[in-house]
Amino acid sequence: MSPLGRRAPASVRSRLGRGERVLAHAPVAAPAGDEAALVATTDALYLPDGRAVRWRDIDRARWSTEALTFIEEGAGERTVALRSGPAAVDYRRLAEAVSERVTATILVNRFVPFPRPDSTTGFRLVARRDPGGTEISWRIHLGEGVDEQDPRLSDAVSRALELLHDQMGV
Repeated sequence: MSPLGRRAPASVRSRLGRGERVLAHAPVAAPAGDEAALVATTDALYLPDGRAVRWRDIDRARWSTEALTFIEEGAGERTVALRSGPAAVDYRRLAEAVSERVTATILVNRFVPFPRPDSTTGFRLVARRDPGGTEISWRIHLGEGVDEQDPRLSDAVSRALELLHDQMGV
């Protein structure tokens, strides 16, 4: 049984959308008596502060014994302190749910060399969609050293997107 019991905190359950289900949850480091938790649902990761981050907006996540750290698209890096020491919690189920949900949103993840076809630098085109959703959003991640002001970049991105649309129908 989960340290929070079989059910996620009521504060999260009351906010779930129609058809949204809790996949995993666990308490996190918080002031004494606080019932702060991380909750993974079919639609989002609910943070201890009450915010829900859609899976398609989590660029990447990493776990340590002290914290979950993730990059939220457009908001930057976020860190949630985990319980450690005598009150430690096994976060494996939650970590697996986060990994699976984030991965499930990625339809295409393609590196494109830039500025030349033999370059080791470039940009990454990523197509993502909410699990069970239909709307696809494309994101461009520039590699280290790629100048976003380079006049050739826009054309290179357009050509790469067109090629991906033709190859994959996305």
